[in-house]
Amino acid sequence: MSDFKFEKGKMVPVPSHSIIPERDIGKTPVLECNHLGIDFGGLRAVDDFNFTIGKTEIAGLIGPNGAGKTTVFNLLTKVYTPTRGTILLNGIDTSGKNTVQINKMGIARTFQNIRLFTNLTVEDNVKIGLHNSKKYSTIEGILRLPSYWKTEKAAHERAMELLSIFNMEHLASWRAGNLPYGAQRKLEIVRALATDPCLLLLDEPAAGMNPAETAELMENIVKIRDTFQIAVLLIEHDMKLVMGICEGICVLNFGQVIAKGTADDIRHNPTVIEAYLGKRGAE
Repeated sequence: MSDFKFEKGKMVPVPSHSIIPERDIGKTPVLECNHLGIDFGGLRAVDDFNFTIGKTEIAGLIGPNGAGKTTVFNLLTKVYTPTRGTILLNGIDTSGKNTVQINKMGIARTFQNIRLFTNLTVEDNVKIGLHNSKKYSTIEGILRLPSYWKTEKAAHERAMELLSIFNMEHLASWRAGNLPYGAQRKLEIVRALATDPCLLLLDEPAAGMNPAETAELMENIVKIRDTFQIAVLLIEHDMKLVMGICEGICVLNFGQVIAKGTADDIRHNPTVIEAYLGKRGAE
């Protein structure tokens, strides 16, 4: 892995008993989860989940397999409806919203298992993500009126701009299913960015990547945050990635938060070391 170094922001406390980057003080947090929980039958899959993310924070959600991390993502995106608790996005309660409405409000995500339209081109996959900015009616599209061509031209330019984040413009005409695994991972992130999110959820983005690809991914996550001035929340088992770029980290175990803090806080937390990182901790 390269010697990439990320200058993290200073983390400071806020009234909700959380910490956010100092640069985000005075701005409404992008995400506030208060006493969030969900039951499946008699099983409490997630219980009393409290977490705040600053407007431009890179945050991490970690824990052993089965700890409830992806369940939290499913709650945030309304794949699941919470049994209790509230989710505020930019201070707005998301209760009663569905997955489409949540995406339009500003949450985009990737998945553990890549979900691309494999038979479509790379560019068309990105254009699908641009649905939130579509500016012509169905009739205008069928009749190919000027508004259709104007929107299509803008969509092409925007897709190429987004692909340039990962230097993938030259792959625009490729069939998505023919891309190498690492490139498919990147394309899924680009498609999520195309929806113009304020909060990007990345579910194990480094899964299957080699050390060089992971190092590049770290740099690109920081680049995405800086370029779009958005927040990023990632689930990841690669501790070098998590400790390298995450400013605030939340640790789950059996659906409950066992620790929250900076990378240094988490690295030296005895409960975390025993439950997840191993007796020697993260290097």
